[in-house]
Amino acid sequence: MTACTTTRVVVADDQTVVREGIVMLLGLLPGIEVVGSAADGDEAVRLVAELAPDVVLMDLRMPRCDGVEATRRIRTDHPGTQVVVLTTYADDDSLFPALQAGARGYLTKDADGDEIVRAIDDVLSGDAGLSPKIQRRLLERIAEPPPSRPEPPAEPPDGLTAREVEVLRLVAGGQTNPEIARTLHVSTATVKTHINNLFAKAGLRDRAQAIRYAYRHGLAEPPGTSAR
Repeated sequence: MTACTTTRVVVADDQTVVREGIVMLLGLLPGIEVVGSAADGDEAVRLVAELAPDVVLMDLRMPRCDGVEATRRIRTDHPGTQVVVLTTYADDDSLFPALQAGARGYLTKDADGDEIVRAIDDVLSGDAGLSPKIQRRLLERIAEPPPSRPEPPAEPPDGLTAREVEVLRLVAGGQTNPEIARTLHVSTATVKTHINNLFAKAGLRDRAQAIRYAYRHGLAEPPGTSAR
C-alpha cells in the first residue's frame, strides 16, 4: 500500500465491542479508511452496494445472513470489492465454505495490524491474503487422502422431506438461494421456506453448519471426494 493510496474498508461483525475494536485498530493503520461497519451479512451487502469499498473484513457467524452467504453475494454482485475473512474460527467447516464463496483472504482474530494490512495488500494485488496458520491447513488438506463417501441413509434424517434434502444438497454445493430457486424452478421465497424448515428440524444455525450436517449424514460429498 503506497503512501498516496487509501484503501476503503467496511467491517462486518455482529459483536459490537469486537466490531468497534477492529474499526479503532484499522483507524490507526496507514493507508486505510474505514467507510462503514455492519452488524450482519445483510447490512454488509447493503453497505458494499452503497459505498463500493475496496475490501470487506468479514466475520463468519452472524445473524440473519452469515459471512459465507454475504461473501458469495458480494463477490457475485460487486466483484470489485474483495473479501478478507476475519474470524475466531480456523476449522475446515468455516475455512473452505468461505473460500469457495469467494473470499480471497482469511485471518483469525488474533491477527495483528501488520497481518491485516498485509492481507489487504495481497488481495488487492490479486494474491491470497492467508495467515501462515491457514496456509498450513490448506497444504495439510491437499496432502490428506480424500475421505470415503458415507453411505446415504435409507431415510432422510430428522424427518427431512425429499425436497428439503434436495435443497440441502444444493446449499452444500455452494449455491445461493436465487441459484437454488433457478435450479428447482421455484421462487426464492419457497427456497427460504425450505431452508428455514430444514434448519429447524436439524437444529442448524447457519449454512456452514448445514454443509457439515450434509457431509456427516452422507447427503452431499465434501470437495475432492472421489465417487466410488
